[in-house]
Amino acid sequence: MVGAPDVVKPSDKVEDQSPHVTGSPIFTISDDIGCSGSTYNMASINSSGDLKSPGDPPDKRITDADAEKQPLSGKEERWWNTLMQVAVPFFIAGCGTIGAGLVLGTVKDWDVFVNVSAIFVLVPSLSGLKGNLDMCLASRLSTQANLGNMDSTKEVISMVVGNISLVQVQAIVAATVVSIFAIVINTIADGTVNGNYILLILASAVFTATTTCFVLDFVMVLVIYASHKFKVNPDNVATPLAASIGDIVSNSVLAVTAQYMYEQIQPHNEDKSEVSLWQPIVLMCVYYCMLPMWVFVVWRNRYTKTVLTTGWTPVISALFISGIGGIVLDQAVDQYPGYEVFQPIVNGIGGNLVCVQSSRLATHLHQTAIPGVLPENTRIMEWPWKTWFFGTPAAKVARMLLVLAVLGQTIFMVVADVVYQGIVTVQFAFGLTYLVCSLLQVMVLLYLAYVFIHLMWKKKKDPDNAAIPYLTALGDLLGSVFLGLAFFILSMFGMQYGNNVQ
Repeated sequence: MVGAPDVVKPSDKVEDQSPHVTGSPIFTISDDIGCSGSTYNMASINSSGDLKSPGDPPDKRITDADAEKQPLSGKEERWWNTLMQVAVPFFIAGCGTIGAGLVLGTVKDWDVFVNVSAIFVLVPSLSGLKGNLDMCLASRLSTQANLGNMDSTKEVISMVVGNISLVQVQAIVAATVVSIFAIVINTIADGTVNGNYILLILASAVFTATTTCFVLDFVMVLVIYASHKFKVNPDNVATPLAASIGDIVSNSVLAVTAQYMYEQIQPHNEDKSEVSLWQPIVLMCVYYCMLPMWVFVVWRNRYTKTVLTTGWTPVISALFISGIGGIVLDQAVDQYPGYEVFQPIVNGIGGNLVCVQSSRLATHLHQTAIPGVLPENTRIMEWPWKTWFFGTPAAKVARMLLVLAVLGQTIFMVVADVVYQGIVTVQFAFGLTYLVCSLLQVMVLLYLAYVFIHLMWKKKKDPDNAAIPYLTALGDLLGSVFLGLAFFILSMFGMQYGNNVQ
């Protein structure tokens, strides 16, 4: 069995809570994730002395044939309930990704996008912040809701205030880091350093990240709280709904803010010597002065204090991964007409689906295992087809997500084409290539989600914070690369998108 420790270490802080109660004593184990309150009795230790998941009888063995029957939550969901809960927000989210693609297709000819190439590098990274930050918030709150920690109004308020403040801290820092990355790329591309463009990129990125995250956070809180009250699993609903407005809001705010700042820093007199830089400077000063206040709030909140000091590596790493996708976008936009319309759809749909699966897997581990110990008969490295089709508890939902990916991408592709071109221009070769690349992206992400979630849990890292940023960033990168390969292959045979439009 993978993941079972030999002994319970002293650092696990095992406390006997019922020394005078007859029957099996009950223990509470506090883990490195900061989650205390996981309760186990002596029946949770099998004959070999290994800790087992709560609720499993001693020495229980699950065959591969029966593995899929094990539910991914405290009580088993009917497949049609899961499908309906996932499908409705998924298609709503698809409308958002179509809107994001159309926005990008519209603004690509604006002056700031034409003259400041680093803006295209920012697009996937800032859109990815919904995965790095808001999806993590949604996953954390969904887990708390499923654990029954949202029944107290006082606890809900504390949880919400702490998490929103945490996301603001992460948004300011992350936007600054990705701005520096974009500035370096812009400097390499242009061969010169333009101080005005540095201010433009920094101010636009910080304003876009903080504003978008703030709006999405409140939407997330309302959706998760309502889902909890109406007995709907928030793992199925929250992340797709966040994504439904995340991409379009992010792209719109970035485009409008960057264009406004670009116009302000242009010379306004005849000899072109006067420029107005006070707007971006004041904007950055306001946000950086607010940063200590957000840090103080997060540090005093018991739900977020640990994440403030340990949750940075996945976020920053994911930004650089998304940034590479931004470089691909910057290069592909000029070479392949229509690429900018479909890229947010491929990236957004893949990210939405993998976040649903990741959030469900993380909740399942929180409910059935202790950090560092995997559920019985669970392996970190599993055969891919067992995670997609049959053989693991995750396979049932994975099959639904793959069907949704094919069906959804077909619909979204046609709708985006009609809205962008005015008529249906999609040819069979393009449609088939597009579906293959998008399905391949989702399959890779679902398998990586299974591996990452269980690996993080084995390492005693909370997958709600550690895994989702990597997965959404990889979704952006894989989606950009696979879609670019699809356009490249089609161009080799003279079947580029839109070449039949007169």
